[in-house]
Amino acid sequence: MTIRVLLADDQALLRGTFRLLIDAQSDMEVVAEASNGREAAELARAERADVVVMDIRMPEVDGIEATRLIGQDEDMAGVKVLVLTTFEMDEFVVQALRAGASGFLGKGVEPAQLLDAIRLVAADEALLSPTATKGLIARFLSQPSPGGLADPKRLAALTPREREVMTLVATGLSNDQIAERLFVTPVTVKTHANRAMAKLGARDRAQLVVIAYETGLVRAGETQA
Repeated sequence: MTIRVLLADDQALLRGTFRLLIDAQSDMEVVAEASNGREAAELARAERADVVVMDIRMPEVDGIEATRLIGQDEDMAGVKVLVLTTFEMDEFVVQALRAGASGFLGKGVEPAQLLDAIRLVAADEALLSPTATKGLIARFLSQPSPGGLADPKRLAALTPREREVMTLVATGLSNDQIAERLFVTPVTVKTHANRAMAKLGARDRAQLVVIAYETGLVRAGETQA
């Protein structure tokens, strides 16, 4: 299946570079380009994009608000947003994750990393960020959000196994790693994660991570031995 990609960046040269790279792949294509967040949200719906490669700083409507518009539209429930930012250590990255982004990368990544990121986000396999910035995300997410911390009681709907899988997902482990740890198959892990997402109203694994930190299920800096 071909991954339909929308490029959202106010720099035409950068969009052109990304288009050449993406269109050269046999499993993905650029279906549209947007120069601001409003266009990005409109085109994501019109072109039925699978992944939006979203810049944060854009005129009129920025990438954070565009991500929020996409996330709030039920007709775009399957659209994933991959944020590209010049500064990885940027609080706006966390705002984008809270708004519904599926992950982020710095603009300095290698071409192969960007392509892999698009594929992973499309497959909903993981929260994308370099190891060093996972700790940064955890630190920011452990701080109160503008609307206050999420109520831990919302986790009551989860089974013990779903909570366990959610915790491991939030600490950055892949389905294969979680499966090995719990002595189950990767398919079983994905099933538990999907059920947790459905019960909590999370769009994808990235949002599951956000909820895990905001409810206190996982604390900043925690790792799984």
